[in-house]
Amino acid sequence: MPDTTILVIEDDAAIRRGVVDALEYGGYRTLEAGDGNGGLDLALKANYRLLLLDLVLPGRDGFSILSELKKKRPGQAVIILSARGEENDRVRGLGLGADDYVMKPFSVRELLARVEAVLRRTCERPAPSEERELPGGKVDLTSGKIAFHDGDGVELSEREAGLLRYLLDAAGRVVSRDEILRHVWGLDPERTETRTLDMHIMHLRTKLRDRDQQMLVTVRGKGWRFHGSPVP
Repeated sequence: MPDTTILVIEDDAAIRRGVVDALEYGGYRTLEAGDGNGGLDLALKANYRLLLLDLVLPGRDGFSILSELKKKRPGQAVIILSARGEENDRVRGLGLGADDYVMKPFSVRELLARVEAVLRRTCERPAPSEERELPGGKVDLTSGKIAFHDGDGVELSEREAGLLRYLLDAAGRVVSRDEILRHVWGLDPERTETRTLDMHIMHLRTKLRDRDQQMLVTVRGKGWRFHGSPVP
């Protein structure tokens, strides 16, 4: 499935790198986290189609992440990756809503086959609507569609929807460039020099009809803040 984003939560850096490389070789985009707390934050806020989840993690463990995720995003597709093959673990993971359980070690071919199978099975699964109110309209972050009160509408890209979700979830807090790169793009800000974020901010303002930057406000030297109503 082209242009599909997959989130990988795995604490072993070598395994995580191997999984990410395999997915990107298969044509997928990736986000990644190396611990349970950061992983849960990404799992709840980022925009992605499938989560690959390790069970044994520093901070929150995989079962805790899966349980919390299914409360907030019940339609989310999840594959557990684990060296723990006990029947109780498999039953618990599937019972919490995982779509598949892959035992380590696994080959690249097996991983990609399992990923493709889960994506095929879940592509027609009705995703829960995630509607948020906006000045002048509303947005469904699941479908990426903005509907304005005057009857017009516009579609967001997957990345734009993820960026808007993160800004909305910040609830008026100033969000820095580094934070967005880390949690929405899944990049290390210290190793990244990109103007892509600025372009996405500009495109998002255009689609939000925020010509005067009253909604998505630049806080000079700090980042951006989303205002749910025009700034006085």
